[in-house]
Amino acid sequence: MDSRRIDRSAAPPPSAALDPPFPWRLRGREGFLHFFSETTSTMDEARQIARAGCPSFSVVVAEMQTKGRGRLVRPWYSRAGGLYFTIILRPDLPPEACFKLNFLASICLVRILQHRYGIEAEIKWPNDILVNHRKLMGMLSESSILSNRVDYVNIGIGVNVNNSPPETTPEATSIKLLIGEPAPCLPLLADFLDEFEASMKNLDDIDIISEWKRYAMPFGRRVTIVTTGEEFNGIAENIDSEGALLLRLADSSLKKVLYGDCFP
Repeated sequence: MDSRRIDRSAAPPPSAALDPPFPWRLRGREGFLHFFSETTSTMDEARQIARAGCPSFSVVVAEMQTKGRGRLVRPWYSRAGGLYFTIILRPDLPPEACFKLNFLASICLVRILQHRYGIEAEIKWPNDILVNHRKLMGMLSESSILSNRVDYVNIGIGVNVNNSPPETTPEATSIKLLIGEPAPCLPLLADFLDEFEASMKNLDDIDIISEWKRYAMPFGRRVTIVTTGEEFNGIAENIDSEGALLLRLADSSLKKVLYGDCFP
């Protein structure tokens, strides 16, 4: 993968004014970035771009999404001031190993939140990022498999930066609320793209499961799992080598949860 690290002269420090009008300039990534002042969702745009044959590590960014969504087709309120983007990847991985990309993305984001803003965040299985049990970031991914080969993996990320979460979601928070002042989105995006790309180059050398667990909410808690067709409760004991949640049910059996949403 070609190196496309961002020229830091293009990224203002956290104390600078908020982001300039689109298009943002991320020097060194020209031709890989696709900007929208408003779109239905960056995932919708990324799917079309991926199917058209765009290069790996192309990124779709939007100021606002009118139909942003999270897992289980839940709406993701995407008001101006947040950071909404999708990364298009073409990894040399078997389909069953693609979960590592989602885990790696959440690890990189937690590290950046700690180092740039001093925010002590945690990962809630599978990949949401919470601060004091309030949701700061959501992640959604989809992939295309052709003849048992990964064609592309799209990872959509929404971060509450300066947008105010709606009153209907009191369990959410934002970077602005946490640090007490506005924060520009551009440096956050720049940091993430740099760290994620560098980490992907060394993916084979990273123990993804162990590293993810370093930043995850502690296991041993009772949780509710919601999927498209069912809801069940149990004790979240661990994750396995495939990133699945291991849930101890009331009858003492162990259930392997491959997908769904997890609520404390």
